[in-house]
Amino acid sequence: MNCNIVVLPGDGIGPEVVKEGVKILECIGKKYGHRFLFDYYLLGGCATDAHGVPLPSDTWEACKNAKAILVGAVGGPKWDTLPVELRPEQGFKKIRLGLELFANLRPVKLPLGLEAMSPLKDEIASRGIDIMIVRELTGGIYFGEKTLSVTESQGEKATDIMSYTTYEIERIGKRAFELAKMRRGVLTSVDKANVLESSRLWRKVMHNLAAEYPQVKYNDLYVDNAAMQLIKAPHTFDVLVTENMFGDILSDEASMLSGSIGLLPSASLSANKTALYEPIHGSAPDIAGQNEANPIATILSVAMMLRYSFDMLTEADDIESAVDEVLRAGVRTSDLSGSKRAVGTNEMGDAICSCLENK
Repeated sequence: MNCNIVVLPGDGIGPEVVKEGVKILECIGKKYGHRFLFDYYLLGGCATDAHGVPLPSDTWEACKNAKAILVGAVGGPKWDTLPVELRPEQGFKKIRLGLELFANLRPVKLPLGLEAMSPLKDEIASRGIDIMIVRELTGGIYFGEKTLSVTESQGEKATDIMSYTTYEIERIGKRAFELAKMRRGVLTSVDKANVLESSRLWRKVMHNLAAEYPQVKYNDLYVDNAAMQLIKAPHTFDVLVTENMFGDILSDEASMLSGSIGLLPSASLSANKTALYEPIHGSAPDIAGQNEANPIATILSVAMMLRYSFDMLTEADDIESAVDEVLRAGVRTSDLSGSKRAVGTNEMGDAICSCLENK
């Protein structure tokens, strides 16, 4: 089977971790008889340096025609002083909006036997953590109208508008309910309906959807309580769905449950089957080029690609179990090593590839 993938290595450690993701895909291709074809393009600060814009036209055309897109990371202090429209993150934002990548899936998993990697107490971590966070990605305050004005007596005034429509809530809600059906059948919707009108609409729509999924146990949580429960009782969560800003914050909080943001992948899905896959960490320019970055988040993003874009469920399971086996064997990059000897980015990719070959 031939599978075409658009690859956007990006900035900082992006090219290093993407290289390991490609390595794992090639290993899977050899093992299962698939052929992965990679087309590389620029996105982010490197694109601004080369072409004057963070999303060049050839990159955008390739993304529009892609079934699967693999991204490393974009941005860094080098470009922070540029006009807003030229900053690396704006290229990413245009891809999300242009391709309507409205559903961001962020799994957070701490397999049994790896409790020592979590900062949680043993009695909490030992109960296991397996959460799928579903974040609405193209609406809310990040994409709402923004104004900056000057008042007569109180200085400048900044305004960011958070808005959602029934349609936007329904489509992310349905995606979350369907995922819950395929997992343990529990869905938690997170909002701030005691304060925000947008959250009151969110809760109303989610309650209407819940009536269509009687097989899913549904509950609501305010976002502040959800933040507390993620630390206090993470084992109680299965699928968690929320709006854009709350999802951004909660998924980063949840990332530490497993011990490192370097372990967590993500998928951003559209309604027309185009999907983008990326680690949730940033470009980490301070360690770029030092063979120090953890590639596991990118490797697990590749597993999500196989699962959601190419329907290769066995292959995806194979990668995920290989990652678990390598970690159980004590192989650690510097973000996980503690007092143990750390391996480099390349060595971690090689270890996971070797495990795949020998399974």
